[in-house]
Amino acid sequence: MELERTGDQDTNETRDTMFLLGGAAMILFGAGLILSTPMVKRALGGAGIGNLIGAALPDLERYMKLKAM
Repeated sequence: MELERTGDQDTNETRDTMFLLGGAAMILFGAGLILSTPMVKRALGGAGIGNLIGAALPDLERYMKLKAM
């Protein structure tokens, strides 16, 4: 069996990177499709996700100030 040449190894690494990025893009696209449906929007709106994020911001600001010290 023949050893791989350096060019083939670079090609394989590039192909693997493209597969990884393509998979991440498909996951992001799928999540966007799911989150854009009216049923999911209503469910998340009832859960108060926006209020949760607003409540977490002061804690995050306090953490960043402590981290900067």
